[in-house]
Amino acid sequence: MTAERRRPDPLGDIELLLRSRYPLILLDTEEEERAESLLTYLADRLDIPLFVWTRTRGLRRADLEEAVYGTSKPLSAITHIESARFPAVYLFKGLGPDLSDASLSRSLREAAAPFEKLDGAIVLVGAGLEPADEIRQIAASVALPPPTRSEYRGLLGRVLRDVREKMDVEMEQTAEDTNRMLENLTGLTLLEAEKVLTKAIIEDGKLAAADVARVAEAKRQLIERDGLLEYYPMEESMSEIADMGTLKEWLQKRKSILSEPDRAREYGLSFPKGLLLLGVPGCGKSLCAKAVATEWRLPLLRLDPAGLYHKYIGETEKNLRRATSTAERMAPVVLWIDEIEKALASGSGEEDAGVSARVQGSFLAWLQERKGDVFVVATANDISRLRPELLRKGRFDEIFFVDLPDAETRSEIFRIHLAKRGHEADDFDLAALAAATDGFSGSEIEQVVVAALYTSFANESTLTTELLADEVSLTHPLSQTMAEKITALRHWARGRTVSAQ
Repeated sequence: MTAERRRPDPLGDIELLLRSRYPLILLDTEEEERAESLLTYLADRLDIPLFVWTRTRGLRRADLEEAVYGTSKPLSAITHIESARFPAVYLFKGLGPDLSDASLSRSLREAAAPFEKLDGAIVLVGAGLEPADEIRQIAASVALPPPTRSEYRGLLGRVLRDVREKMDVEMEQTAEDTNRMLENLTGLTLLEAEKVLTKAIIEDGKLAAADVARVAEAKRQLIERDGLLEYYPMEESMSEIADMGTLKEWLQKRKSILSEPDRAREYGLSFPKGLLLLGVPGCGKSLCAKAVATEWRLPLLRLDPAGLYHKYIGETEKNLRRATSTAERMAPVVLWIDEIEKALASGSGEEDAGVSARVQGSFLAWLQERKGDVFVVATANDISRLRPELLRKGRFDEIFFVDLPDAETRSEIFRIHLAKRGHEADDFDLAALAAATDGFSGSEIEQVVVAALYTSFANESTLTTELLADEVSLTHPLSQTMAEKITALRHWARGRTVSAQ
């Protein structure tokens, strides 16, 4: 049986490193205050003081207000630690930008060296710290996992208590409402969650069912602030997708892992990695990505590969790390990568100084080794631009091919889009329309319905089968205009992929 994955225990990990006399610890997290709280507890447990350095206040003992004189600059603070040789935990916040300085890195190494024999260590906290090699050689890294549900629940209690000291607060949420609200907080730092909850309560002086949506909207704004990821609310469901029987069955089998994670883990199963949807443009690949999140009741994040690239050296790679780190922090989550060939197109990358090649390598490594329960749904239209490494097992659990719909499916697509727009499908000759749209994709059929509605609205007439048929006759589907390319794609997929239908 597969070994059960060890649950993250940052408190135990850092205590072990301190007791093992690791002189330098890199604590990977954006939550500086949470890190300080954790180290305060550990320092007290080990009976040694905690000192905290910030750029604005300098180096000070955590339980005192006054800072050590002349330690506001990083190098002066590090020099003080080296000369003092005092058993303590020294926490540095915001030192990341200075780690590229060679003299500072050397001084940091020399200041940390005595802690191989003294109690304590120097701890650097920050997200994505990139120390020089000489620092990395003596450092141990610990990632602070996202807050747990119990931490969010405790935070909610504290926020309610603090707000009630200033104003009356009505409690109108049911237990289910509260659970849904806490689910929407997943992935936020405790500081971000505190601001979101406080604002939601203060706005109307109560905690109500409507606050569930307010928290979800606030979370969307926080996620999208970097412009790398988009947050999608749950809208589409599998019932609104015609056919795709094989894909639906595949997803249904794996849905139980979400509801019974402990039983699945005991059975030797891990969270599924994801799937790659290849196929003809307009046949529902993107719709499937949205529907997976809805069916599994998971947040959906969309990564636009084109948004990763930046003109400055190193920024593109940092954008990728930020995007994937956010997805891992939000876990469990569905990450939708639309037209993945834009990010992982084959080629040398020489035209952009190797940036594309580095991004491709980092992206492939993340797909293989990603941390957290991130289910990746990638879509692709042009198989010729995909790197062979992407198609091997391990990156994705399965590769599905989404083909043009058959007659029965085309009839169902007409039924879905007519019903969505308030028209009774039984009033139309769906069989005739399905026969007339041979070679049409789902999106092309949708546009036939939309165009016919515009015509009937402009003419102040009733939508009829004849109007729909007229729009069909005016439409030249992609299967005709790009027949050679689509034929080649369908031929490649035969025997190499699983049919989604």
